[in-house]
Amino acid sequence: MLDFEFAKDKVLMGSERRSMVINNEEKRITAIHEAGHALLAVLLPNADPIHKVTIVPRGMALGLTQQLPIDEKHNHSEPYLKDTLVILLGGRFAEELLNNGIKTTGASNDLERATDLARKMVCEWGMSEMGPITYGKREEQIFLGREIAQHQDYSEATAVRIDEEVKQIIIKAQEQAKTLLIQNLNSLKHISDELLIKETLTGEEVKKIIQPKEV
Repeated sequence: MLDFEFAKDKVLMGSERRSMVINNEEKRITAIHEAGHALLAVLLPNADPIHKVTIVPRGMALGLTQQLPIDEKHNHSEPYLKDTLVILLGGRFAEELLNNGIKTTGASNDLERATDLARKMVCEWGMSEMGPITYGKREEQIFLGREIAQHQDYSEATAVRIDEEVKQIIIKAQEQAKTLLIQNLNSLKHISDELLIKETLTGEEVKKIIQPKEV
C-alpha cells in the first residue's frame, strides 16, 4: 500500500523535490499557508475530505493540501463551489494572520484558481445576482491552435457588472475564511507546528489536532 500511495502522490501532486534548498523562514510560511488550507478543508461541511497535507516541495509547489472526493463527481453544487473558494483563499489569510499581516507571492496559484472559479460561477453556471444567463459564447476554433475560444457577446456595461460580481463572490469567500481561521487560531498554529516537525500529515492527523480534547 505504501507503493500505491507513493505512486498516487507522484501522479496527483508531482515528484518530491527534497533536493530543493528552502530556508527556515520560507518553510515556516509554507507550513502556515498549507495549515490554513487544511484547517478549512476539515471545517467546511461541503468540501471534499482532506487526504494529506505536506510542505515537501512537489512539482512547482512548495507545499500542497490534497483533498479526495468520497465518490465520483460529475456535477458540483453551489455550496461545494463556495466552500472550495473559501479553502483556496484560506492559505493567504493564514499567512497574514500568523506573519504580522505580511503577504507573499505563495498564493498566486490559489488566487488564479479562485478567480477563474468565481468567473465560471457568474458567466457559465448562473450562480450569481447576474441571473440564470450564460455570458460569453464558446466556439470551437481548432484551426487557431485552441480547442475552444471564448467570444464576448455582451456589452461593456455588462462586462463591468460581471467583474464586480466576481469580485463580490471572492470577497465574501475571503471574509468567511478569515472568520473561521480567527475562530480556530489555536488549531491553525498547532497544524503549522506539526507540519514543521513532520513535514507531512494525513487527513486523520489533521482532524485529531482540530477536534477538542476530551476531558
